[in-house]
Amino acid sequence: MSAGPLCSLAQTARTMTTEALARAMFTDLIDYAGLFPPAQRALPTAYDEYRRSLQAPHAWMLGRFIVPFSRFSELVGVHGSSTSIAASVILDADRESRLWLNEISEQLATLAEGARGAATVVPVALEIPVPRLLAARENYGAVLSQIGALLDRFGLRELPCYVEFPRDDRWEHEMPAAVESLARGRLRSKIRCGGLAAAAFPSASEIAAHLRACAEYGVAWKATAGLHHPVAHREVGTGFEMHGFVNLLVASCLAIQSAPFEEIEAVLAERSSAAFAFDGDGLSWRGRRCETTAIERSRRNGLLSYGSCSVSEPLDDLVALGWLR
Repeated sequence: MSAGPLCSLAQTARTMTTEALARAMFTDLIDYAGLFPPAQRALPTAYDEYRRSLQAPHAWMLGRFIVPFSRFSELVGVHGSSTSIAASVILDADRESRLWLNEISEQLATLAEGARGAATVVPVALEIPVPRLLAARENYGAVLSQIGALLDRFGLRELPCYVEFPRDDRWEHEMPAAVESLARGRLRSKIRCGGLAAAAFPSASEIAAHLRACAEYGVAWKATAGLHHPVAHREVGTGFEMHGFVNLLVASCLAIQSAPFEEIEAVLAERSSAAFAFDGDGLSWRGRRCETTAIERSRRNGLLSYGSCSVSEPLDDLVALGWLR
């Protein structure tokens, strides 16, 4: 972690969360993505870090181990016969291939077959990046229906399934209808908040549109990439405009409460930790309240988790801010 964000956060922190509020905000929030950039650890190294984190004092914040399907059997081999761990499996079929749906079907069939055995690495969620639309007349409704049919076919319908749409020039236009289709198909959404280039980072306006659509149609969602720190900031060195996971938590809560679009966008763009205040009953952002009960509701029906290639970075920042004991 660069010194800049931590120093500025520590200097501007003003209030501390209670234990109950911290639990409402952060329980099972971090899905461990150590196999992916920028960390991109070797699987045994990532696995060891995850296992150590499960024994740490803040293990209650840790969710699932994220693994691509192509490395799932490798993870099973590394884990061996130890007590089972929960995995979120990313189906990594080639999105540019015309055989994408066939590959997805084969991967789901393999996971379903494994689930019928005495698995020690248990898939508890699926993440499916879908291909971009090729024709102007196409929309995402058809492919989401096909995904739902495959989940039914292989008896995997009860697994939470997060769908990631490609962020291309049709993303903003297609998003409301796509989220409505997710709701009809009992699927969830996944939004990418960063990457290895500036262009990979969506604007606060784009994320706000996604949040509002999910809240409107009752679609729960997760986030991934670029969410290394609690509060939005410009990263020293790269100059990237990084989103903050606490910004997303508060924005999700506001969206669930039908806040105006401009308010959701503004909290996503907030760079000052001093703008957030906590007490025994909830939190506020520049005077806008989110009671603990509303936060709990947004964690059930809005932002469920986010993928992070580090567990220590977000924890260290929250402790430095006084937002976590």
